[in-house]
Amino acid sequence: MNGPKTLEQAEDNWHTTMGAAPPGKPILYRGKDMFADLHDISWFKLIMFGITGRDFTDNQIKLFEAIQVITVSYPEPRLWNNRIASLSGTARSTGILGTTAALASSEAKIFGNQANILAIDFIRRAKDAIKNSKDMPDFVLKDLKKNRAISGYGRPLLNTDERIKPLLNRAKKLGLADGPHVALAFKIGDFLSSSRYKLILNASGLSAALMADQGFNHREYYYATMLAFSAGIIPCQIDAANQKEGTFFPLSCNRLNYTGKNIRNW
Repeated sequence: MNGPKTLEQAEDNWHTTMGAAPPGKPILYRGKDMFADLHDISWFKLIMFGITGRDFTDNQIKLFEAIQVITVSYPEPRLWNNRIASLSGTARSTGILGTTAALASSEAKIFGNQANILAIDFIRRAKDAIKNSKDMPDFVLKDLKKNRAISGYGRPLLNTDERIKPLLNRAKKLGLADGPHVALAFKIGDFLSSSRYKLILNASGLSAALMADQGFNHREYYYATMLAFSAGIIPCQIDAANQKEGTFFPLSCNRLNYTGKNIRNW
């Protein structure tokens, strides 16, 4: 139903299964009592429950945390999103403004959250296609030709990804490295790296496969990784705020190639 009737029915009336916090009454979180059922779980486990509505084992939560720690939690101020946080710190903006601006820029297609969505979408489609008797090399090459890239494979400047080994080792220790999506991700990586395209499996591809094996779809994975960069972003904002104002990577005027109008005398 569309139109005014829909808005009339929604006025002062919101249907939700997510939760409620009526004053003086139990706080509900996806149908559970916050103080009775959820008071002793970790913050990260609460986030995962809020996103999916599912309960996860401690080892699964450790895997999800390891993915974010190992792959993107770097306080490197030259990274595009961390740079925004550093600029906010050097400009004496607030931590929340700087962090949220940096997180917003993390929704990038090549390195950010859009790449994660595309990576998990690809590996899930690949598994379904091969399950339905499609040839793996044929599926991969058709996808590559159509999209001109495969998220989760390839890396600028380098032909290796140093994050793969520690992430895979962590997953193995947790007993969560043997799923079908992970096996397929490496199989595709072997095929692409030995082809003329020379595309290696990268950390984004392995992360997506690990999460797919834990039952995440692309939308859940998107929400699960929204805050992942924050562990690197916040220290960059703090670092710049603690140093002299305006000193984060300044450029002298003579380094700028100005091609506009000459200086005018007023």
